[in-house]
Amino acid sequence: MIHVKHRVVDPAGVVFGLVVPLLCAVFGFVLTKMWEPRLPEQIATHWTTTSPDGFSTPSSNTWTIALLTLLFGGGLSAIAALAPAMLMMRRFMLVVGLSVVGLITTVNFALLYTQLDVTDPTTTSLPLWSLGVGFVVGAVLGWIGASFLRDYRGRTLAATKPSAGLPRSSCPLPISDDVGFSTKGSAILTAITLAPGVVMALSMRSLWPLFIFGALGLLVVSLVRFRVIVDEREIRVINMGMAAMTYGIDEVVEADVAEIKPFADFGGWGLKTKGRRNYGVVTRTGPAVVVTFAGGDRLTITTPKAEDIAGSLNRVADARTR
Repeated sequence: MIHVKHRVVDPAGVVFGLVVPLLCAVFGFVLTKMWEPRLPEQIATHWTTTSPDGFSTPSSNTWTIALLTLLFGGGLSAIAALAPAMLMMRRFMLVVGLSVVGLITTVNFALLYTQLDVTDPTTTSLPLWSLGVGFVVGAVLGWIGASFLRDYRGRTLAATKPSAGLPRSSCPLPISDDVGFSTKGSAILTAITLAPGVVMALSMRSLWPLFIFGALGLLVVSLVRFRVIVDEREIRVINMGMAAMTYGIDEVVEADVAEIKPFADFGGWGLKTKGRRNYGVVTRTGPAVVVTFAGGDRLTITTPKAEDIAGSLNRVADARTR
């Protein structure tokens, strides 16, 4: 077996997962310093449905916001910098983490702005739009950052032929398949996720909950929709319009077919992990291709084309080791 070296740190992950949250925390300090002469000695920092019920000094609020930004937002997004971690997990955590960063930063900006030149902070109210806008802006920035992340995991090239008892197929490559929830199922899942937002929007007479739950619905749906492409060079699992997992054909040791029940075998739908380095893109009950790689990874993909994919991978692996 031949081992291919890999990175420890993803540069894009450092920028978006570490630097961006840090800059947002620093932005809070700069903003407070600039506006402090125009702010009350005690500013409102928490509101009930009708009026403020929490107050602090501007400087104390700045430290609190900075800590929340770094601990919660930065803590979630920091994993994007760890190059050996699973690419899809790093992308997902980056989107979630920067959504939190965007939410906190925008809300902090809004609460400071509404109290400029105010003598009595008890008369102020927090613009609820900042909650929805902040979440969406952060999610978009996270998605942009996720598109720059790359798969730097270690690669080990296979040097043996698949077992003679495994399937072989003359099916031409490439083979592709959309796996996961259908458009109808995705629409239903989005509607279920969005429903609490609709209830909140109606009760509060504000649109901001729709922004948050709408973005959350899209994020949830992205976790159960995939496209699998197998060609002469690699196996790609596409998610959120990006390659979530990529394995070279020269890493394939063997491919087999199995009957999979998502909950019984992997504990649910979507991209799942069952033990160390045993991954599954499991979105339906039925046939699945199970691919074993030289580096120790194992990937299970539920698809009606399991027989064709497994047979083609074994055929290509036979030719590679002649």
